[in-house]
Amino acid sequence: MTYGKTTWLIGDGFWDSHSNGLFNSHESVCVLNTSDKDAEITMTLYFEDRDEMGGFKAQCGAKRTHHIRMDKLKATDGRSVPQDVPYAMLVESSVPVVVQYSRLMSSQPELGLMTTIAYPVE
Repeated sequence: MTYGKTTWLIGDGFWDSHSNGLFNSHESVCVLNTSDKDAEITMTLYFEDRDEMGGFKAQCGAKRTHHIRMDKLKATDGRSVPQDVPYAMLVESSVPVVVQYSRLMSSQPELGLMTTIAYPVE
């Protein structure tokens, strides 16, 4: 059985440029694909004070999970996710998937980890 939706929203993105210790501050878009088909994932970032950034693409294999590290992802034109800038994200998939968002902040000796399920759009 296939679970999930094809459109998801993440309202709070932020990639901190500061890291401390062994772990780098980063974000992940965690995708679960329970279908028999590979999922083609596209992401568009929205900002408070600038135009949106599109062209971020990833794939999640059939009956697999993929933790898409936003600090390692490049748009099709070579741009990276900007650091220290709040943004929101539209995640679209070619097949229904489940999306979760996680953020690791290691700017202080005490690590901060935040995770939330993304908002599914009907």
